[in-house]
Order: sequence, then structure tokens, then C-alpha cells
Amino acid sequence: MFDVTSGVLRRAWRFDSGDHVPEPAAVAALLPLVGWHRVHWANPVLELPPGMEIDFGGLGKEYAVDRCARLLGAETAPSLLVNFGGDLAATGMRRDGHGWVIGVENPDSVTVASLAAREARLAFELGRGGIATSGDAHRFVLRDGRRYGHILDPRTGWPVAGAPRSVTVVGNTCTEAGILATLAMLRGAGAEAFLESQGVRYWCLR
Repeated sequence: MFDVTSGVLRRAWRFDSGDHVPEPAAVAALLPLVGWHRVHWANPVLELPPGMEIDFGGLGKEYAVDRCARLLGAETAPSLLVNFGGDLAATGMRRDGHGWVIGVENPDSVTVASLAAREARLAFELGRGGIATSGDAHRFVLRDGRRYGHILDPRTGWPVAGAPRSVTVVGNTCTEAGILATLAMLRGAGAEAFLESQGVRYWCLR
């Protein structure tokens, strides 16, 4: 389900808060270009059939957060927080001995920063670890009252049915948290059961 070749589906989908839903035929035409089993890996060469793409959404930014935290930690005090648009990594408690205060946003309030801060579903302290959120608050299509989230099922090319509005996960690293959050979204109605099986702290909003 977590298939890094599924980014080619963005040729049909534009999750720009608009109302464009692609024709089923346009999505179906791209499915032959999706599938990790079609990729050939012979270290150090990665070969993809013509037209296929690699998309690092769901782990690229989170990896960058972790790398940035490590690089900064080597140059400054051990306590810092790195925030790339809500994907976070904390390397220790603040100097006052408290953790960093983190709010889990209300998906319906994120378009206005001050409103999102006031209407956060909950707040908690993080001393060390990573946090990532996956959901439809920022990237979606809204058509005839139906909201299509940007997490696509690589088998069908369509948004995952029954997925939560958002999933926030706390992990040992931001990369771990991001992967688990995306995997949970891909489980649709089974998101909570999947996260429970992983033994991580999470918030699943529907």
C-alpha cells in the first residue's frame, strides 16, 4: 500500500482545494505505471520502466527533519525543536526543564493559523522524538459536498475509502512517525487498529 511509485497518479489528481475529480479512465490509464514490483534494483542502479516515477512523499520531508535536527545538534545545545510545516523532531527538553508544547490541529481550522492554534484538539509536551501528521486538511479536492483526501490507494488510483481526516503519530524519529501516519491512513477504517498494533502514541481524528 505504501508504494513510492504511486506519485505518477498526480498526473490525474490535483489536490489544490479545487473541485476537479479526474475521469475514471484517466486514472485507470496510469495504473500500469504504478507498482514497486515493476522496478529493478541492482545496487547502485535503480531502473524504472518508461513513464514511471519515484515519489518520496510520506517520508522525504520527515527524513529531512531528522537530518536537520542531527546537524543542528552537532553545532549547538542539545535541546532544540525542528519544525517543517508540522512535521517535528525534538532532541531534548527545553532549558526550563519542560517539554515542547505541541498542539494537534483541528482539520477544519488549519487555513487560519491563529484559529488553528486556538482550536487545537489537544496539547501535550514532547521532550524527545518525532511527530508527523497525515491527513486531508491541506491537500484535498471538494466536489458536490464530498471531500477527496490526497492519500491514494495505489491499487485503484483513488483516495483511500474510510480514511480518517487526520492521523498524528509520535515516534522515535520524525521519519518513523511519518511512515506510520501514512500507513495508518492507507488502512482506511482500520487505521486505529493498525496504530494500536504498533504500540505508538497517536491521535486519529475522523
